[in-house]
Amino acid sequence: MRVEVPELTGLVGAKRATVLQQELGLAARDFADERYTEARRRVRKVVAEVPDLPEARELLGLCQYRLGRWREAARELEAFAELTSSDEQTPVLADCYRALGRHERVESLWAELAESGESPEVITEGRIVAAGSLADRGELHAAVRLLGSGFRWPRAPREHHLRRAYALADLHERAADVPSARVWFGRIAGADPDYLDVLERIQALG
Repeated sequence: MRVEVPELTGLVGAKRATVLQQELGLAARDFADERYTEARRRVRKVVAEVPDLPEARELLGLCQYRLGRWREAARELEAFAELTSSDEQTPVLADCYRALGRHERVESLWAELAESGESPEVITEGRIVAAGSLADRGELHAAVRLLGSGFRWPRAPREHHLRRAYALADLHERAADVPSARVWFGRIAGADPDYLDVLERIQALG
């Protein structure tokens, strides 16, 4: 996998840029192949040499996230957001803070993301994390309201619709609202019966 980073040449010169671009490309390939430790090792070299390269900080943050190193992941993803003013990785960043129990930071990130104009996919991921943060604190009904607000089941659901519906069904079940859980799991099964463990979840509901 080759990662094109034109600004590298201006930062380190053409010769060194070629080496670092290759290393970043190998790190991206390792990440795609779920070799997160190896990907982290490679991309750390790039970050050490070019700490202001957004692509490297982003990839290192995602590696740390996949390895469950929440604090380190948050640091890198905060740096990525500062360098780019992008909200693309805000849901992942919020999930790091959720894992660290910093729910106030999750709330502030969700508030920013909800007003950001990001893609429906990114907004949905952020909403799922924010709802999960509420559920972690025992606020299941508030979590259901947040995740269900304005949600209309489309004729041709896409992946982010399925993810939101699954999370909503799970919250309904946890809140002891079995009929609503059954409805949402049923909608998912109607669209994609092989989606995650949806058929087993329906069966378990009785």
